[in-house]
Amino acid sequence: MRDSFVHRGKRRQLVDYLQRGLGISDALVLNAMNEVPRHLFIESVFEDYAYEDRAFPIAAGQTISHPSTVAEQSELLELKQGEKVLEIGTGCGYQTAVLMKMDAQVYTIERQKSLYEFSTRMFRELMLRPKFQSFGDGFAGLPSFAPFDKIIVTCGAEQLPTELLRQLKVGGKMVIPLGPTDQQMLCRFTKISEKEIEKEEFGIYKFVPMLQDKNH
Repeated sequence: MRDSFVHRGKRRQLVDYLQRGLGISDALVLNAMNEVPRHLFIESVFEDYAYEDRAFPIAAGQTISHPSTVAEQSELLELKQGEKVLEIGTGCGYQTAVLMKMDAQVYTIERQKSLYEFSTRMFRELMLRPKFQSFGDGFAGLPSFAPFDKIIVTCGAEQLPTELLRQLKVGGKMVIPLGPTDQQMLCRFTKISEKEIEKEEFGIYKFVPMLQDKNH
């Protein structure tokens, strides 16, 4: 697990870009992204470019999101230390690691077995411990652990998964990309009451699609 002075220097440059170039201001987000070694979550052939604002292919036809996307989704959660967060789409585990470094209690689900196994190994090697990690269907959420303070969906959904909203606390927030597969609107839903939801929109992104069930 190599994390050199060069890697750490590139991370500081990335964080400076996120803060000065993109206006990311949440100290928890910036500190976490300065700590998590993104280069360890991608194939070594891409290592030299790990701290550029680029997405890269990972296993199972998925991608690791741009650092700017991870930062923006994380900031939109308005996370407080110690809150319970449900993450739909563990992927390679980079976003999950950022949330854990933000001192969240993270419950995470991944439907691709190869990614579930990879992220499990990465968390162990980095000595990071999600509260619960699951191989399963993200559409179903984790009702046995609900309610959650925050929910983050790292894949695009064509329609709002209402089951996830049911698992959100009143006053809680869910950040999710919504729309067709070629582009999605990054949305934040705030649960005002059991019957009232507030929706905000934060621009067009392109995420991998949210798929139902799980893939062995």
